[in-house]
Amino acid sequence: MSDPITHLALELRKLKEQRDSELLATYNRSLPFADAQFDRWERAKALGFGHKTSIYDSSFIFGDVKVGFETWIGPFTLLDGSGGGLVIGDHCSISAGVHIYTHDTVLWAVSGGVQTARKSAVKIGSNTYIGAQSVIVAGVTIGERCVIAANSLVNRDVPDGTIVGGTPARTLGHVEGEGADARLVFSRQGDRA
Repeated sequence: MSDPITHLALELRKLKEQRDSELLATYNRSLPFADAQFDRWERAKALGFGHKTSIYDSSFIFGDVKVGFETWIGPFTLLDGSGGGLVIGDHCSISAGVHIYTHDTVLWAVSGGVQTARKSAVKIGSNTYIGAQSVIVAGVTIGERCVIAANSLVNRDVPDGTIVGGTPARTLGHVEGEGADARLVFSRQGDRA
């Protein structure tokens, strides 16, 4: 008889290969093992998030995080509510690799531990899109119907209906219309956010 660890490893490998084949055949995708095995909607429900919200298993959740309904939270995200709470509205899209922080230890580090960590809540309004690999810092409020471009650093508030991008993020345009008529309007030369 083989040892239990080897047997378990073989069974897990078979399970991974089976699930990978299913995902490739059905959705033409391959996911990391845990993301492929565990239901994103069940995890969101267990976390107390809104109806029809999903969150990948590879996402990190810290502290007080509240999420509305029908919001998609992509893989490898970090949602930090440990520094004052994080609220994300309904119908939001939080893309892969997004980090949202409600605390930072910058002044603690540069002061040699004399100053304390900064803590401040973050709020993201409904119907907002946050592009891949963006970082939202403590104390920021992002309004409703906003677009945050990929790879952006958002270090100040973003008014309703605004498109921002860059590091630090600056205004690139605005959202017009509603529902099926919603559209993105970009300015020729972005103003500072």
